[in-house]
Amino acid sequence: MNGAQDMGGVHGFGAVVAESDEPVFHADWERRVFALTLAMGATGEWDLDASRFARENRPPDEYLDKSYYEIDRVRARNMNPLTHTRLPRYVRGRVGTITATHGCHVFPDTNAHGLGEEPQWLYTVSFDGRELWGLDADATLAVSVDAFEPYMEPAL
Repeated sequence: MNGAQDMGGVHGFGAVVAESDEPVFHADWERRVFALTLAMGATGEWDLDASRFARENRPPDEYLDKSYYEIDRVRARNMNPLTHTRLPRYVRGRVGTITATHGCHVFPDTNAHGLGEEPQWLYTVSFDGRELWGLDADATLAVSVDAFEPYMEPAL
């Protein structure tokens, strides 16, 4: 595919400037997103090629505006639990981007029913308004929700 990721030698982008002593991760949340990507690979539903395609299939302005780890996209599970959940119905089945990690927290879905705290990773996931409400929605709208890891799956 011809995309923004394939810009080697393209005129107008200037020289590649190496960051001296560049860390592997620039922020703690990047380390966690990397771990999530590897963990999803272990399920067999996500692999290196799918991960690369998810990053490279972005519109050029979006691809160039984000760090490597901000491009990770997930789909909120389309679930209809009979018990307590903190995943808003309007994001279920929709694709968003992980923008922050908040560490492990008590999982309210189990704790509310006396089944234990079952700590789970908590992420902020941003959803484009058009993804939630259709192409007629204001293109500048976005909604962010805090979503536990069991609420998400790879956006293939």
